[in-house]
Formats: sequence, structure tokens, C-alpha cells
Amino acid sequence: MTNEYQIRVLPEVAAQEDRLKGWLADEYGFDATTICGVRILKRSIDARQRQIFVNLKVRVYVNEQPHDDDFVRTEYPNVEGKSQVIVVGAGPGGLFTALRLIELGLRPIVLERGKDVHERKKDLADITKKQKVDPESNYCFGEGGAGAYSDGKLYTRSKKRGDTDKILNVFCQHGASTAILADAHPHIGTDKLPMVIEAMRNTIIRSGGEVHFQTKMTQLILEGNKVIGCVADKEYYGPVILATGHSARDVYRYLSEAAIEMEAKGIAVGVRLEHPSELIDQIQYHSKYGRGRWLPAAEYSFVTQIDGRGVYSFCMCPGGFVIPAATDKEQIVVNGMSPSNRGTAWSNSGMVVELRPEDVTGDDVLKVMRFQEELEKMCWHQGNMRQTAPAQRMSDFVNNRLSYDLPKSSYAPGLISSPLHFWMPKTISKRLQEGFKVFGRHAHGFLTNEATLIAVETRTSSPVRIVRNRDTLQHVRIQGLFPCGEGAGYAGGIVSAGVDGERCAEAAAQYMMSL
Repeated sequence: MTNEYQIRVLPEVAAQEDRLKGWLADEYGFDATTICGVRILKRSIDARQRQIFVNLKVRVYVNEQPHDDDFVRTEYPNVEGKSQVIVVGAGPGGLFTALRLIELGLRPIVLERGKDVHERKKDLADITKKQKVDPESNYCFGEGGAGAYSDGKLYTRSKKRGDTDKILNVFCQHGASTAILADAHPHIGTDKLPMVIEAMRNTIIRSGGEVHFQTKMTQLILEGNKVIGCVADKEYYGPVILATGHSARDVYRYLSEAAIEMEAKGIAVGVRLEHPSELIDQIQYHSKYGRGRWLPAAEYSFVTQIDGRGVYSFCMCPGGFVIPAATDKEQIVVNGMSPSNRGTAWSNSGMVVELRPEDVTGDDVLKVMRFQEELEKMCWHQGNMRQTAPAQRMSDFVNNRLSYDLPKSSYAPGLISSPLHFWMPKTISKRLQEGFKVFGRHAHGFLTNEATLIAVETRTSSPVRIVRNRDTLQHVRIQGLFPCGEGAGYAGGIVSAGVDGERCAEAAAQYMMSL
């Protein structure tokens, strides 16, 4: 007999299978010895009250062994010799595009400007050790894209765009924990995701596709208003799915010069806010003892409106690190990540202010991108023209005071005390100050000088949108060009980029059938 139940239990019950079986037996009148297995289908934490509960949806197997698979597998046929499609970029958008093309019987040729996921590690280490940023291999460029070494969070609100469950199941098929299918806020972890990405690449190659690293697209090949290929180390022919990520500024410049229609898009700009993880646990779990033995590192989410613009937390990383995410010289950009166990002494989140195109002077499509660049360069100068990031204690920032010293931080290249309230654009700093006051009233202890603001967070999303047809997903004017994922302005995170990649693959297949 197999039954499913929605239950609400204490954290120590949810965390221990024997305790959970005993609870189910007592609650539903089973003999505990007859329960052969319990599969957790959905899991979320309810921390609204002082007593914390875990909400579970479980499948209980009584007098029978679990017989269903942990996840749904996808079959990938051999596509050697089949019609090819060029996929530019091996981030989540590009990888899921390539896998879906294989499902549809097409041969993907993936071109990635950066290095494979393992070779990237050496260049990431040099950012800290040598204060050197490789413009082709960094936290944004390389196999896996920006998500590979910046957390691997899989939570998305974009469920209306496509099958998010399919994306999670494909991750599981390639080595991710099946816990991501159950958790309300699924997370693979920066230490685990590279192995999953490598397995996805191996599936592409084993199925007859190609993946080329250190192969940077420099130009599209056009015949009239039709893309027939692109130029990288050589010419590659086929429709082009452009999944280059939100930091490929050279691609945006090329498209602008080639008069390929784009539009300026809003972004969000601010800082990384880092607290001791123990403090966040105490606040969110309403206990001086913090998370205790059975709860994970606590998360938070804040949002408010200040002077007509949103101020909110973004990409919260409990038990994580702040990392240097610049993609070129004379830039400082910060981001956050967490290992799978979320076990560090710090928790951080982007704290950002909504920035709309009309908030930036100018009338061209790249004006928001230039705003990003100018702020990142300003930050680099404040950091002594190294990857040392300017920082300020949280209460000092709110009260327009200098920070004469700084707390210990996870940011490996180092921090330098800097008056962020003075040099950051007032449209950003003033709204952050007021937003922090609001958040401090909602969560007692959150607004504190134990927390550090680390500047600057600018790469929250693409500063442009490459305009495409709503139905065909092709560029509005150019056939055979499919702008895809976060870099094209149609996704925001790993899962939504994967969903958009699958949709673009399907649109490309329809296009190929019409030729």
C-alpha cells in the first residue's frame, strides 16, 4: 500500500527517518515495522512563529518496497550526422538548449568563450592570489556560466514560462541530489554544481554534439535578413541560439554596431550585505540558540518601496561567501555563493535598488550598461585599483558615518573601509539607507554594525533586451537568430534560463522544419 500525506512536524522529526516513521505510525495507525520507506516529495520550513515546524508532503510505502524512480529520466538519442544548430554560450541557457536539441533530433554545436568548469578554477584563484581578472575566464565566463561558481540556487518564480520540474529532473539525472525536487528553495551548491555541469557536457558529446571551449563568437554570418551561422575560431553554419549571459558586453556592443535591434532594460544595483550567519539564524528562528542541530542555515527575503522604486534582497546565500565577479580590468563587482552544506560563518545577500532605463541619462540602448561600467570602475578606484572591495559597516552607512574598522569577512581578496554613503549614486544610497531602516524594524537585530556592506552589486540581470518575436522566439527582424536566456533579457537565474533554453531549442526545431 502506498499513501501520500501532507504533514507538519518538528524539525528533529523531519530530519530523522526513524523518528518520521514513528510519527507517521502514531498519527495514521500503522505498525511502524510495516513502513518500508518514506519518500519526501515536498519540504518547506515554517518559521513564522517561535515554534518552528517543517511542512512535508510524503509518500509512505506500507508492506511494499519503494518502486518508483527518484526522478524522471530523459532519453538522449544519437544525433551524429543530423542537422546542426549553433549554441553560443555554455551557461544554463546554452546547456539546456543543447540537451533539448538532442531530444528533438538536432545536433548542437556549443561555442563557449571561456574554459571548461575545472580549468576555470585556476583563473578564479588568481583573482584572489594575484588580483588578476582574466576577461575570458572568471566567475561569469566559462562552462556553466555565472551560476557554476556562484551558488547554484534553483528557486524561480517563472513557472508560467515552462516546465521547471523538467529542469530539476535533468539536473538530478546528471548527479544533483534529489533533494532539489522536494525543497521549497532548492540549491545544489557551488561545490557540487561543477560535477553536474561536466556530466551534462558529457551527455552532449556522447550523443554526437560538440562543445568547444575558448571559442569566442565575434560575428554573425548574415544573408540578407537571415542568420546562417557565426564566426569564432572558424565559421560555423546553422541557425544561432545566442545564450551569452548577462555580462557579455562585447556581444551587446557588436549587436548595437550591427544595428540588430535591442532595447535598454532595467536592472537592480546595490551592495552585498554580509552578516554573521549565527545572527541571521537567531533572528529568523526567534531563538538565541540559532538554528540548533536540526535546522539549516536561515534564509531571509525583504522587499519595500522607497521613493517609487523597489528596494529588496536578492540571491540570498546562507552560510556562504562573497566573491569577486568582475569580467575585465578596472572593475569591482561582487556576488554571493554557498557550498552545499551552507556551513560558513557568514550569510550574505544582494541588497539592491530598482533602476529603470528612464533613471539613466541618454537615449541609446547601451546606456544602462554604461551606468554599470562607470559604477564598477568607480568602485575599483575606491578599492585602491585592485580587487580589494570598498566596504562599510551597516549602521555606519545608514547614519552617514565612516567605519574605522571592519568585521572579519568571507570576501577573500580583502576589504577596505570606504564611505559608500558618500560616493555611491544618491539614487541608490539614499534608498538603501531607508530600506535598511524598514528591514530593521521588521527583523529586530538585522540593522547592525556587525553587518558589512560590500560594494558593488551590479550584475543582477542583463542591461539590455535583444528583441524577439513572442511566438517564434526569433529576433524580430532577423530569421535564424534566437536570443536566449538571461543575457538576452528573458530569464533571471539558472532554472528560468534552462526553461528558456528548452523553449528556444523547440523554436529552432520548428524553424528548421520550415526551411
